[in-house]
Amino acid sequence: MTAHASHSEHEIADVDAYMVRLGEQARAAAGRMRRVDTAAKNAALLAMAAHLDQARGEVLAANAKDLERGRAGGLDAALLDRLALDDARLDAMIEGLHQVAALPDPVGEIDGLRSRPSGIQVGQMRVPLGVIGIIYESRPNVTMEAASLCLKSGNAAVLRGGSEARESNAAIAACIRAGLERAGLPEGAVQVVATTDRAAVGRLIDMPEYVDVIIPRGGKSLIERISRDASVPVIKHLDGVCHVYLDATADPDKALAIAVNAKTQRYGTCNTMETLLVDAPVAESLLPRLAEAYAAHGVELRGCERTRTILPDIAVATEADWAAEYLAPVLALRVVDGIDAAMAHIERYSSRHTDAIVTEHYGLARRFLAEVDSSSVMVNASTRFADGFEYGLGAEIGISTDRLHVRGPVGLEGLTTRKYVVLGDGQIRR
Repeated sequence: MTAHASHSEHEIADVDAYMVRLGEQARAAAGRMRRVDTAAKNAALLAMAAHLDQARGEVLAANAKDLERGRAGGLDAALLDRLALDDARLDAMIEGLHQVAALPDPVGEIDGLRSRPSGIQVGQMRVPLGVIGIIYESRPNVTMEAASLCLKSGNAAVLRGGSEARESNAAIAACIRAGLERAGLPEGAVQVVATTDRAAVGRLIDMPEYVDVIIPRGGKSLIERISRDASVPVIKHLDGVCHVYLDATADPDKALAIAVNAKTQRYGTCNTMETLLVDAPVAESLLPRLAEAYAAHGVELRGCERTRTILPDIAVATEADWAAEYLAPVLALRVVDGIDAAMAHIERYSSRHTDAIVTEHYGLARRFLAEVDSSSVMVNASTRFADGFEYGLGAEIGISTDRLHVRGPVGLEGLTTRKYVVLGDGQIRR
């Protein structure tokens, strides 16, 4: 067992030196992980699942301490719910490990191999990013989820959870270490930061010599801070101001089903629709049906002037509403004149997460796909599908609205990069 693994928080007097030591161990482990085959990675994941199952009592007892401290500290009900573990959530974590073990391993894949006039063959191989630092809040299940995805993609990970989950994360970290040890993998492949000192975050995001990429998962303030202060590249999205545009050619029943699902299937997710745009020729027929459906779900509507001539009882939408990520049963409505006005609105207010059009016009669908600059663009589907599992990635570690290095849901492939490989038979350049 390495020195850091047995540290309790009060023993870490020098946070800077501690984080550098984690970084050194992660960098060394990343070099070893490049040599680890799929079978060994899967063995580690299944061993982690077995240890988590065996340690249910310890993990739940640790979680009870976090919950007790959270209640005493005034954590609200939503945060307490995200923090809480029970047997069902542990079962889901165990099942998640089995699912990641069953996913295809992207590392080592060579594609695009082609012969050149010189006789050499040139292609690209998928390789791990290296060392990934993940900073997250509240939910202790993220500790195991992040560990599994980083491990399967051949990376080393340094995980820093929120202070509210420190006991839970420590108990889960013990299961991770035991799984790595059983599979013969380096303990430094997954390290859970043992201190809740905020200085640890500042150091983690400022160690480019040890850390190759940072992934923040949490509230907007956390992600803004990481994006602003990190000297390490960051994969992130700040918010999800997602739109659905109902075109005049849309099938009314299809439009109604998509618009209601995109808002009401879940309220607190980044791929939930926050603004609905309705083409003027169908506004009078669609808006009353939509208002009735939203009322049944308890959704508060806020509309532009043209919307309120049709739905006079709803609140007035202000400029702030068009840029709002409500994460709540509140929806902004705007009547627009055709696809150009809809795309102009999206260009101005979208957070580049997910935007959708409902239309039966092939040409307009193609325009929307080509011209809307978001990480996911959809035709005749709910924005709630913008998810790694729904996209067939098996799992995701987050959503990226950046253009580099990955965009959209980040699965195993998003945790790898490519390098060129050249195959020859003695060729020399003349």
